[in-house]
Amino acid sequence: MEATHAGISPADPLTRYNSQFLVFRLGGQDYGIPILQVQEIREWSRATGLPNSPAYILGVLNLRGSIIPVVDLRQRFRLSPAEPDTFTAIVVVNVDGRLAGVVVDSVNDVVWFDPKQQRPLPDFEGHANRQFIEGLVQAEDNMVILLNMERLLSPDDFNIGNGLAQQAV
Repeated sequence: MEATHAGISPADPLTRYNSQFLVFRLGGQDYGIPILQVQEIREWSRATGLPNSPAYILGVLNLRGSIIPVVDLRQRFRLSPAEPDTFTAIVVVNVDGRLAGVVVDSVNDVVWFDPKQQRPLPDFEGHANRQFIEGLVQAEDNMVILLNMERLLSPDDFNIGNGLAQQAV
């Protein structure tokens, strides 16, 4: 997947990677996560369910010997459910040494965003997923919601710390 530019042509590789996001689609909206947190992108496969898990945890997958939790972002964001199709993917992320898979409708591209383009989420009441949103960026004709993966995959929210997600190797 080749990276595209959205407003910058960074010469410094560190700046380039810190401003690079994997953009994916979920419920008709574009979302972005820092590329440095993406370990791999896998095609959809059914997770092994675990009893007494929150509804947004589909279960676990064996990723080359590491057992990782799989999070349904549609349920996490309280979006309407959708049946997996040929575009559905599992994005495996590494957040502070913890691995987790997040299910997305489709993966779009890797995009560079100028940090100056990022805008905060406007203040309004009743936005349930506000704590997961880092900011907003305009990319061509689409608004991209940048996610804070540390908050989205907090061990306190679904007990990743109990051994479900093994340390990254």
